[in-house]
Amino acid sequence: MSGKKDGRKAPKAGLEATTPSGLRRVVITGTGTINALGHDVATTMEAFREGRCGISQLQFRDVERLSIQIGGQIHDWRAEDYFNRQQILLYDKFTQFTLLAAKQAVAQAGLNFQGALGLRSGVVLGTAGGGLNTWDENYRAVYEEGKNRVHPFVVPKLMNNAAASHVSMEYGLRGPAFTVATACASSNHAMGLAFQMIRSGAAQVMLTGGSEAMLCFGGVKAWEGLRVMSKDACRPFSANRNGMVQGEGAGVFVFEDYEHARARGAEILAEVVGFAMSSDAQDIVMPSAQGAERAITAAMRDARLNPDQFGYINAHGTGTAANDKTECAAVAHAFGHHADRVMMSSTKSMHGHLIGGTGAVELLACIMALRDGVIAPTIGYEEPDPECALDVVPNEAREAQVDAVLSNAFAFGGLNAVIALRRI
Repeated sequence: MSGKKDGRKAPKAGLEATTPSGLRRVVITGTGTINALGHDVATTMEAFREGRCGISQLQFRDVERLSIQIGGQIHDWRAEDYFNRQQILLYDKFTQFTLLAAKQAVAQAGLNFQGALGLRSGVVLGTAGGGLNTWDENYRAVYEEGKNRVHPFVVPKLMNNAAASHVSMEYGLRGPAFTVATACASSNHAMGLAFQMIRSGAAQVMLTGGSEAMLCFGGVKAWEGLRVMSKDACRPFSANRNGMVQGEGAGVFVFEDYEHARARGAEILAEVVGFAMSSDAQDIVMPSAQGAERAITAAMRDARLNPDQFGYINAHGTGTAANDKTECAAVAHAFGHHADRVMMSSTKSMHGHLIGGTGAVELLACIMALRDGVIAPTIGYEEPDPECALDVVPNEAREAQVDAVLSNAFAFGGLNAVIALRRI
């Protein structure tokens, strides 16, 4: 964490280990990331504070054949700096990103999973595309280059659960381990399920978050077909927005039973207090304000907090007209007369849309708001939109103390997932 570096500290005395319903409390004790803004949490949060844009010209094979040539790409990624040759043969880029973020999170949490803790710990991660770079490379080899053989590890490299499996093996996590694939809500669904597992007592520690590495020729070409992509910038909530911009990277967190964290003197970064999910059951690509509102309202109810207790929302905020207007309507209805007092920003304007990994990277902005009192901005905002008449924290970060926050994720397929955090 950047900002308040005072080493590990025990949480405030007198806090109960369970909720009024008898469920376990869940806290975050470790964070890790790599994305277009930085290779770690401190650099990413610094970029949030500065309103820095990580979206740039894409660089990969045949990019000149694409009509969309910008994205939140990690340009300086060198897998050989982190993994040996044998590992690189086994790890698609989305797995590489995950393992780096997980290493940072576990190191910050100061956990060792040997012995009994490993049996009570697990991993649940989100991804939409999984090993898309591996798919892309091998389709080329077979169909373009005419090769009749592929590497024997292509399947275990490209499967969506590869990252979760390698994380479980790396740290000896022998509890629940699986992957969630719900398009742009994948990370939020994964983190929500991890939260529920610890809260119910099914696990003591969970590594959770998500990753995505879709920035290859096939990955961008597929998204081009939807005609929702911008050719120049991501401008959420701005009247002149013209589409979303893809990104890549990972975010991984250590979710831990509060009593366990307190007993070992861990530094607690935030408390996870609520989670809800809903389905629009309406359209495969068009979002529903009613479905999103139900998820937002249910997450606040699950957290046992009222709308006036939330100071910040990390919006899904893709920069498409359909998403932005729908989300603003959902927030306005869910918060009622408190809607004009809550701050809401989209960090996708800086790091791009990480699809299945996006909610994980965006949760960092929520932790920064709670811990450092800094609200990440929505950059690229140029013209007010009457249908998005909320406080979207335009262009510059803002200092403000908030006690509770929400993180929204609304996916194709009408799948909605909202997480609530609280300062501790």
